[in-house]
Amino acid sequence: MSFSHFISPFKLTFFILHVIHLTFISNAHTQNPKVSAVLVFGDSTSDPGNNNFILTPFKGNFPPYGRDFPHKKPTGRFTNGMLASDMIARYLGVKDNVPPYLDPSLTVHDLMTGVSFASAGSGFDPLTPMISNVIPLPRQLEYFREYKTRLIEKLGKTKTMEIVNNALYIVSAGTNDFVVNYFTLPIRRQKYTLPGYMDFVMNNEMDFIQVCFLCLDFFLNGKKSHV
Repeated sequence: MSFSHFISPFKLTFFILHVIHLTFISNAHTQNPKVSAVLVFGDSTSDPGNNNFILTPFKGNFPPYGRDFPHKKPTGRFTNGMLASDMIARYLGVKDNVPPYLDPSLTVHDLMTGVSFASAGSGFDPLTPMISNVIPLPRQLEYFREYKTRLIEKLGKTKTMEIVNNALYIVSAGTNDFVVNYFTLPIRRQKYTLPGYMDFVMNNEMDFIQVCFLCLDFFLNGKKSHV
């Protein structure tokens, strides 16, 4: 029986987010309650400006975006102020806001305390990021691997492992798969009913999270995986 018969995609998303947060940080909190960094994947709900650095029409770097942000400056966030990921980072005392990974002006401290790999317009359906030429989630994972390499070069592997192991991971995506993709273009509707597409998106979401776990486990424990 399909997932959609049991739970809505939104409730499943929140459930998975809680699971991934607790699972990633539970071991770290057993020994050290402080979160070292906030690392973010997703779409416009968590993109602080990565799309400013790629060729796409999906940008939030103009007014009225940013009118309630410090200095009232649009940053690329699709909001008048902070994103939820910024608020979480601030609440945890990690940093005031989470910067975009593609920003060339990032300092070592910026990298150490966390970045966002998210890209507005992206989604779990591989077709979704293609519509607006934004960063797919698998590519965001590649940036995460690159991020770890950059930290190792600056801080060494031991310190990098400590940061990665004690980080809070946030995944926020899925809206564009329906709003930009399924309900706007006929391509997926020709193949999937709405419940069928919900299952397709949720399966892709669970696959992405599994790859996140495998990628992190391989880095921390040296276990081989198919990622």
